[in-house]
Amino acid sequence: MIHYNWTERNGGKKVKCLHTNAEKYMVENVLTAGNVYEVKNETEEYYFVIDNSGKMGGFYKDYFEEVK
Repeated sequence: MIHYNWTERNGGKKVKCLHTNAEKYMVENVLTAGNVYEVKNETEEYYFVIDNSGKMGGFYKDYFEEVK
């Protein structure tokens, strides 16, 4: 039931969006290249972040690099 409080959770990890060149989806509408986003949850393939629309979204990890 982690999805009930995703937006309030502190992810502890930040990622920087490298590009929005998606093959299949329109990622450029909800992510901005160069912006830093806080990771709310992570799986093997995806980062879940609050995107520019203010909603939680899952995006492939290849759009991001980890910020130290």
